[in-house]
Amino acid sequence: MTTVTTRTVAYPADNLTMIGHLALPAGTGRRPAVLIGPEGMGLSEVERRRADALAELGYVALAFDLHGGRYLEDPDDMLARCMPLLADPDRMRGIGHAALDVLRAEPRADPDRTAAVGYGTGGAVALELGRDGVDLRAIGTVNALTTGRPGEAARIRCPVWAGVGSEDPIMPPAQREAFTAEMQAAGVDWRLVVYGGALHAFHHPPVDHAAPPGVGYHPRHAQRAWRDIVALLAECLPVTD
Repeated sequence: MTTVTTRTVAYPADNLTMIGHLALPAGTGRRPAVLIGPEGMGLSEVERRRADALAELGYVALAFDLHGGRYLEDPDDMLARCMPLLADPDRMRGIGHAALDVLRAEPRADPDRTAAVGYGTGGAVALELGRDGVDLRAIGTVNALTTGRPGEAARIRCPVWAGVGSEDPIMPPAQREAFTAEMQAAGVDWRLVVYGGALHAFHHPPVDHAAPPGVGYHPRHAQRAWRDIVALLAECLPVTD
């Protein structure tokens, strides 16, 4: 196992002080870099461990913050924060750009080789970076089949991979169809994987607080979705010495 170095990073975004988690791989040279966006509840140990796992694979990884260092356990608090955010592409882009600036400013990160991976609200932020024309090598999302403003998906300059549970009530078939229609009309290199029998946030281990209806962990599909994301990065953003 390689040695991973981690530290917290504070930076401004959305009129808040965000607290991200940066993970650096062993060595001293520049490496490709990956943003990791959390579910609507906010940055947790789940995303921090994913950043560490990507650093083990040789990436510089930043798990970014959504709520100014807060983790919103109460579903009502989470929805009150996230629903206006999801309805405002410019706010999402501001959060994404602020995190991306931190990642690209890291001396170990290659600013010309970056990708964005996100879950739920964090995945919507990753997609909005693409719709804003940011130079990314790949975008990967799980249960974040959001659609953007008309025509802006044509600005996406990289492959997009999306995963969703077949039984996700928050991302139902009509939402899947709208998302894939947007990607196809824009000429994006896109893929959608539907994980049979999985609910919303199927990738996230169980939490010890209340969760919105329709949320549930699916261990097998969680592992498969992670392998699919790692494969996307290996294809589009390979680590080379």
